[in-house]
Amino acid sequence: MTETREKLLMTPGPTALPPEVREALGRPLVNPDVEAEFAADYRRLLGKLAAVYGTDDEMVVLGGEGILGLEASVASLVAPGETVLCLANGLYGQGFADFVETHGGDPVVHSPGETEPFDPAEVASLVDEHDPAVATMVHCETPTGLLNDLDGVLEVLDDAGVITVVDAVSSLGGTPVPTDRIDVCLGASQKCFSSPPGLSTLSVSDRAWAKVEATPQDSFYASLEPWADVDLDTEEAVLLPYTHLSSNLYALEASLDLLLEEGLEAVHERHEAAAARCRERGREMGLEPFPPAERAAPTVTAFEVDGDAAAVRKRVEDEHGVVLSTGLADHAGDIVRVGHMGYNADRERVDVAMDALAAVLD
Repeated sequence: MTETREKLLMTPGPTALPPEVREALGRPLVNPDVEAEFAADYRRLLGKLAAVYGTDDEMVVLGGEGILGLEASVASLVAPGETVLCLANGLYGQGFADFVETHGGDPVVHSPGETEPFDPAEVASLVDEHDPAVATMVHCETPTGLLNDLDGVLEVLDDAGVITVVDAVSSLGGTPVPTDRIDVCLGASQKCFSSPPGLSTLSVSDRAWAKVEATPQDSFYASLEPWADVDLDTEEAVLLPYTHLSSNLYALEASLDLLLEEGLEAVHERHEAAAARCRERGREMGLEPFPPAERAAPTVTAFEVDGDAAAVRKRVEDEHGVVLSTGLADHAGDIVRVGHMGYNADRERVDVAMDALAAVLD
C-alpha cells in the first residue's frame, strides 16, 4: 500500500527530492556489470560531478552513505602507526580520529573549541611537532551548523606536503569549497545534491592516489585502491569493483543537472538567501545560530531552544507536519536544526518551517 507523504522534510540531510530526481529513480535499469552503455553513463556522471566540485582531480563514487567516504579515505591513506592530524571542532571532526584509531593510525587531535576557527599558525606548529602524513578536517559541521574557513590551514598543510582529507558532505553544492587545495574531498548524495541516501562522492588528487598505492590496505569495500585502475575508456562493459547502485546514480545525475542548469553561483546565492531568512525569522523569536553568525553555514542553522529539543521537534512534526532535526551527542537535548540545503534552500519552505517552530515555541 502506498502512503502519500504530506510532511515537509526540512532536515539537514536527507533532504526532500526534486520531482526530476524522483523521476530518474524510475528509469529502466541498466546492468552495470554486463551492459556497455553503463560506461558512457558513468563517464558522463563523473564529468558533471567534477564540474560541481570545480576540480580536475579524478572522481570516485562509492556505493554507500556518506560515512563510507570518511572511513574509506582514512582506511586507504593511513598506514599502521602513521601520524594523522585531526582538526576537530565538532562531532564529525572528532569522528575522523576514531577511524584513524580503527585502522591502526596515531591521531593527533587539535580541538580549538566547537565554535572556534582553526588557527593556521597553531596548525603549522602541530605539523612541525608531529610531522603528520595526513590531516583530516570538516568544512561544515552539520550537528552545530558551523562552517570552517579552511583556506589558511590548507595552505599550511599543502606547503608541508601533508595529504588533506576534507569532509564537505554538508557544503558541496551549497557553498564554495576550496577543492583546488584538497587532496580528498568528500561529498554525499543526500545533502546539498538532494538525491537519495546511498552514494559517497570523492575527488582524489594524484598525490593522494600515490599515497593509496603506497599504503597497505586492510579493507576492500572501504578502500579506494580497487577504484584506482577502473577503465572507463572502453566500448565494452566496464569492470567495477562491485555492482554499482544504478538507480541511485541516475538520481544523482538528475540532481547534478539541476545544479548545473541553475548555475553554481546562483545556487550558492540561493543558499545564502535561505539561510539569511531562516536566521531573520529566528531572531524574531529570540533565537540565534549556535555558532557566531559569521561562522554559521549557509546550508543548516542550529538554534538553541529552551527546554527539551526532542519534544520541540516532535511537536513541530505532529502539529504542523514539518520535520526538523535535533542536535547530536552533547547537544541532542538543546539544539533544533533547520536544514536549508539543496532543494530546501528556498525562502518559502524556510518560512513554513519557521512558522511551525514559532507556533510551538510561542
